[in-house]
Amino acid sequence: MIGNRLRTAIVAFGLVGSATAMAQEGQTLTEQGKMEQVIRDYLLSHPEVIVESIQRYQQQQEQAAAAKQATALVDLRDELTRSPDSPVLGNPDGNVAVVEFFDYRCPYCKLMATRKLMETLEQDGNIRIVMKEFPILGEDSMYAAKAALAAHRQGKYRELHMAMMLSKGKVTAEDVRRLAQEAGIDVGRMAKDMEAPEIAAEIGRNNDLAGKIGVTGTPAFVINDRLVPGAVEVSELMNLIAAARKQ
Repeated sequence: MIGNRLRTAIVAFGLVGSATAMAQEGQTLTEQGKMEQVIRDYLLSHPEVIVESIQRYQQQQEQAAAAKQATALVDLRDELTRSPDSPVLGNPDGNVAVVEFFDYRCPYCKLMATRKLMETLEQDGNIRIVMKEFPILGEDSMYAAKAALAAHRQGKYRELHMAMMLSKGKVTAEDVRRLAQEAGIDVGRMAKDMEAPEIAAEIGRNNDLAGKIGVTGTPAFVINDRLVPGAVEVSELMNLIAAARKQ
């Protein structure tokens, strides 16, 4: 039986070493030692048992992680979709929330922001896109995220957000200041607001949320109770939104 083989393999991991040591030291094998020798011989003749046990363990770990993630997505829904400190693009009163974790220096985030999300909004005007600043690509990413949230205090979040996403290459702090000025943002006030503890707290909450729901890179989307990692096609976004709306 597979179950017996798995149990044997698990026990063997702990016993093989001691049996080998006893043999090397020339000690007389006790009954336990004899059993350990039998297990060792069996595993050497049937190494596939070890592979089976490892695969089963990995499956169990993956299932446990998926269940934990599903629970977190439900428990944290309001924090993900209704945080008053997270900027919203699209329709503020939309009946489906698309939560995005992103970084301004991420090329795939730029692709989503400038093309696929805009196209999705054109096709469906009843969507709230909740922006979760998630700067994970260095100091310039952090600078850009804080600047965007500071621009939000001036009612200019979308302007700076899109300007940074449309800029070619990796956005630097100098680029951010230039783009903010071109967007009509008070750069002096922006610089001051970037140091506000509330902005650091928002980014900290986003980092915490990402850890709890299993976000490990950008972009990543949460639609209803599903985490969707990576850049996705418009058609897939539309299907996920339609499914969320039915629920």
